[in-house]
Amino acid sequence: MCTVTYIRAGEKKFITSNRDEKKIRKKASPPQSYFLDDIRLIYPKDGEAEGSWIALNENGNLAVLLNGGFKKHVSEPPYRKSRGLVFLDIIKHTSPAKYFLDVDLFKIEPFTIIIIEQNKLIECTWTGDNKFCKELDIHKPHIWSSATLYDEQVRKKREEWFKQWLNKRPSPDQSDILQFHQFAGDGNKNTDLLMNRGEIYHTVSITSIELENETRNMIYYDLSSDEVFHLQTKIPTTSSL
Repeated sequence: MCTVTYIRAGEKKFITSNRDEKKIRKKASPPQSYFLDDIRLIYPKDGEAEGSWIALNENGNLAVLLNGGFKKHVSEPPYRKSRGLVFLDIIKHTSPAKYFLDVDLFKIEPFTIIIIEQNKLIECTWTGDNKFCKELDIHKPHIWSSATLYDEQVRKKREEWFKQWLNKRPSPDQSDILQFHQFAGDGNKNTDLLMNRGEIYHTVSITSIELENETRNMIYYDLSSDEVFHLQTKIPTTSSL
């Protein structure tokens, strides 16, 4: 999985994720509140390992997970722990990016996490051998496509779709962004944002989070049931996010 976009429009920030998964994988549960080590998180829960791929922390931080690092890797199971569970271990901390750099990831499959914390946008990547973190420009739009499913040529093509779409909608709202995540592409279901690769992989859900001052709005669209779930939460006004 997956495809992720980050957009800033005025004082609002949006991070949106298409989850691409194997068709045989159990269905995820819609987002709700959970407590991990007395920390309240809001996230949809994976139906198998019970981890997640996108989550809000009660302190205002949020993160989203993509499988794979900079390039496609050869999977070498068994792994010590699900990436979705490692992801939750990271986002529950006050500084997820710092914890990423500190945590032992030996025998964890490669992944990338996009983090928003303390008004910073940070990309953290584990290649299976090394960790990399870099701060991105939080004022500029960004798009990521998982290296496990999309090669460099397809990722570049998707970046161009994103650029063209933003040229037409320089200040999109959450509804506009959800439309992009549903319909962007050239008609090739193998590479469109809403992908479908026969009996193997397909896009199972779209999750979008809107950040505005202390308010967080999460929309979760379950494509298998055609259900939409809305959650809203507020964080302490002392947060600088």
